[in-house]
Amino acid sequence: MGEKGAVKNHLHNNLVFDHPIGFDDDGRIKRTGTVWTASAHIITAVIGSGVLSLAWATAQLGWIAGPAVIFLFSFVTYYTSTLLAACYRCDDPVNGKRNYTYMEAVRANLGGFEVKICGWVQYLNLFGVAIGYTIASSISMMAIKRSNCFHASRGKNPCHMNSNPYMIGFGIAEIIFSQIPDFDQLWWLSIVAAVMSFTYSTIGLGLGIAKVAEYGKIRGSLTGISVGTVTQTQKIWRSFQALGDMAFAYSYSLILIEIQDTLKAPPSESKTMNKATLLSVGVTTLFYMLCGCMGYAAFGDLSPGNLLTGFGFYNPFWLLDIANAAIVIHLVGAYQVYCQPLFAFIEKSAAKRFPDSEFITNDIKIRIPGFRPYNLNLFRLVWRTIFVMLTTLISMLLPFFNDIVGLLGAVGFWPLTVYFPVEMYISQNKIAKWSTRWLCLQILSIACLIITIAAAAGSIAGVILDLKSYKPFSTAY
Repeated sequence: MGEKGAVKNHLHNNLVFDHPIGFDDDGRIKRTGTVWTASAHIITAVIGSGVLSLAWATAQLGWIAGPAVIFLFSFVTYYTSTLLAACYRCDDPVNGKRNYTYMEAVRANLGGFEVKICGWVQYLNLFGVAIGYTIASSISMMAIKRSNCFHASRGKNPCHMNSNPYMIGFGIAEIIFSQIPDFDQLWWLSIVAAVMSFTYSTIGLGLGIAKVAEYGKIRGSLTGISVGTVTQTQKIWRSFQALGDMAFAYSYSLILIEIQDTLKAPPSESKTMNKATLLSVGVTTLFYMLCGCMGYAAFGDLSPGNLLTGFGFYNPFWLLDIANAAIVIHLVGAYQVYCQPLFAFIEKSAAKRFPDSEFITNDIKIRIPGFRPYNLNLFRLVWRTIFVMLTTLISMLLPFFNDIVGLLGAVGFWPLTVYFPVEMYISQNKIAKWSTRWLCLQILSIACLIITIAAAAGSIAGVILDLKSYKPFSTAY
């Protein structure tokens, strides 16, 4: 869409006349996002495959600690998100200079060495999420195939199958989707993904309730999985890993600033973002509580690691198929929502370093009848394809990624959700060292660091156990 088209499109909601009509104060095309679109983006990013491991995580911690930890993470996420939203503009919340990405906010408020650390942690985490999603989607595709195979053979055939073809299929779909440029153009993808995540989470919840009704009693204990079912050491490691799973279930601060950059003003973006955060974290927490607790009530100590594919449920098989298909559709969307910031970062860096290279900067216009002309960029085509191929290859090598995703959740949680937002907030508001407010923020940060270390240790223990019985490229389920 040319600039004229953009101006025409955005005239109807143009409220600010001291900038060129149809443009924002930074000269970019007028943003149109609202509380609702931001909430849809956040819910898409948050209610991911994380929700399916919550019954398992609750089972490790029990009826008291499980819900309490979910609630604790939701509070920390909400609070630190409001700190982060305040860092979108420097100095002044209405007219200050905008930061377009998480890293720019860190650069503007903290600067120096911390920017490098932030960049490494953020992009490594996004890379890991891409791998985790590839694995989760292949497991769901296999679950559809297996549930139909079980149904056809009436449970006589064990239905073993290899996960590689499914991962390759997912990779091919992502290569096609990754050629859609720009985050804003994905609004419909977010809505589809949000609907899908509600679909499969609701089916998981409904099957949990049905199972409880069938047994007529709520399973589980106040302190979680009993020693005997697992050893004392295992119980400790698993409880730590459960913390990682729950932290991963809330990891979206990574893309919060990118989402905030799609919002229209006035009112100030941080006000709109705080409303969107409260709404989406509230909805998500309610949902997590229900899914985690119902799954645990249905299966007790035997809660599977993934509620819909761990074959806790076999029937009704068509309902499981719908749920798993919804997971796959959602993950195709969520993969893009997470990877776009990483794609954009590499492409901007390349264009800055090689401004004269036609391969990197030149767009080829391709006319598509009935649609706007598509800008094909060769560098984007090659780099994004290589990225997707790499994530698919690693997924095939290490398909027990739910442990490694627990590890990523743990490693990403403290620096990105807690440490940087707290430090930026202290720096921006010039909070005095050793004042009460400074102390409270530091205590919060240190407490979350301890949780992160424990969760990472639990996940590493899980990976080491997995590696003992493993052959590369030959994982069958």
